[in-house]
Amino acid sequence: YAQEGLPVVIVNPSTPVGAADLKPTPTGKMIVDFLNGKMRGFVDTGLNLIDVDDVAAGHLLAAEKGRSGEKYILGNANLTLQQILTILSELTNIPGPRHRVPYALALSVAYADAVLARLLPWREPFVPPVGVRLSKKKMFFDATKAVRDLGLPQTPTGPTMTTGSSTCRSAAVCA
Repeated sequence: YAQEGLPVVIVNPSTPVGAADLKPTPTGKMIVDFLNGKMRGFVDTGLNLIDVDDVAAGHLLAAEKGRSGEKYILGNANLTLQQILTILSELTNIPGPRHRVPYALALSVAYADAVLARLLPWREPFVPPVGVRLSKKKMFFDATKAVRDLGLPQTPTGPTMTTGSSTCRSAAVCA
């Protein structure tokens, strides 16, 4: 459509974290599970995190400053899951899981848990198999173009992960 003259600018947010994650999203659930002491281990994966308010600003900046036909990745920090858990542990004084779970074991447990959730319909799977399959690849991205061309803010993501009514379930942890 851009080639036909329509002023189209595309933004691709990476993994937003922060307040108002009401459902929560899979990433928000992972943070809530950590805060509630439900994480026993972690897989070797990684995510690009960005503050949800920076994503909103990125959309507005793209509408204002983006070039038609261009794509902009709205991202910030490339972190392994182990790094994310370490940051959460440092911010909350909650000990994080220390054991890396092999991919095959994590996937097997996820499938078994999904079967159990089907047998007990009131129970949701702890980790859906699709989440484990997605963890096979580190989802790291480069947002340099959005930072340079749009002025995308880069708010530190650590404090963002532990603030906001939706992600935090304990006022003592998430002051």
